[in-house]
Amino acid sequence: METDAYDAAQSIFRGTFDLADIVFLIILLFLLLCSALASASEVAYFSLSPGELEKLKEKGYDKVANLHQKPNLLLSTILITNNFVNVGIVILSTYLVNSLFDFSGNPVLGFIIQVIGVTFIILLFGEIIPKLYANRSQVKMAIFMAGPLTFLTYLFRPLSTLLIRSTSLISKRMAKKDGLSMDQLSKALELTEDAEINDEKDILEGIVRFSNIAAIDIIRPRINIIALDIEDSFEVVKNVVIEHGYSRLPVYRENLDTIEGILYVKDLLAHLKEPQNFAWQSLIRPAYFVPETKKINDLLEEFQVKKVHMAIIVDEYGGTSGIVTMEDILEEIVGEINDEYDEKEETYTKLSNNTYIFEACTLLNDFIKIVDADPDSFKDIEGEADTLAGLILEIKGELPGKNDVITYQSHKFTILEVDNRRIKKIKYERN
Repeated sequence: METDAYDAAQSIFRGTFDLADIVFLIILLFLLLCSALASASEVAYFSLSPGELEKLKEKGYDKVANLHQKPNLLLSTILITNNFVNVGIVILSTYLVNSLFDFSGNPVLGFIIQVIGVTFIILLFGEIIPKLYANRSQVKMAIFMAGPLTFLTYLFRPLSTLLIRSTSLISKRMAKKDGLSMDQLSKALELTEDAEINDEKDILEGIVRFSNIAAIDIIRPRINIIALDIEDSFEVVKNVVIEHGYSRLPVYRENLDTIEGILYVKDLLAHLKEPQNFAWQSLIRPAYFVPETKKINDLLEEFQVKKVHMAIIVDEYGGTSGIVTMEDILEEIVGEINDEYDEKEETYTKLSNNTYIFEACTLLNDFIKIVDADPDSFKDIEGEADTLAGLILEIKGELPGKNDVITYQSHKFTILEVDNRRIKKIKYERN
């Protein structure tokens, strides 16, 4: 029986092992090493903690940080490399097996060696063992592979870009299919009446409205802006900072329509002991200007990209309408934000469920939220109004007098206080 097995083995083995076979075997082992390094790189880079990345940056390993900043490009490069290498392993292993062995008499054994055997070798030495090692030594592996991966990202950039765009297109289409539309979410919120989740409901309602709100809807009008004249003395600047407590102040020349920039109070702190002739104007940073129609979801994204917290809102003629801050935008989602330094500034007093006293400067958007009115209630009449006073003027068509009553649909407004030029206080009732 042993003789039969030996004879069978002899009949399968061709007995020829020339120089070409040796070269191909060396290339095969090299490709297996490349597969192992690619698999190890994937685990190493995607398991680096923020702390490890920070240390690598401090030590000057910029290539590691640069690769990690573009995870989609990095992952696609690794996958493309690994697939090319594995295809090469399969082709070379098939050639070597066919060159060294004759399986014409036993095709099942040939299939087992060529398919199952090669797959097992790739999984064990090209995937499992390298990934186990990289999981324990991710920093060393990331540093070791930084150079080769940087080269490969440039080499395979066209293929990587195509792969990233294709997967992005597919994921967007899937998101459109599976996602819940804003209209569906809004209807679902209308059906929600559980008092225990009112806070969560308010936040979700803020998110639903978010993309439809323009900067003009949440603006702090120019009449309420605390700003500095660029000609102010250093002493005046310090007094304004102390009196109002703002962290950022617009700086204008002659009037608010000519904003020169923004003064960050934190920049001023290091110079508080400077003499009275200190040129504080050197600390002014550039201002960020946006139109009244800018949607606040886009503005929030721009704030994050540009790393600013305040925008100057300008009208169609370039004049200053007011300002919007990061806090103003976030308050549209989470509600009023107060810290220990904020003074409680109520613009309304609630007298009963359907009766309120409002400051006329209350933003129309805030008024609608406070009285829980339908956001579309005043769409046909509000015109260019962005405050409650502006709404009254749009309805009335002229400046009302004290104790005048203005009625619109189920809404009743009584003018409580007015001066020669503007409305100051309004009583609101809903029938």
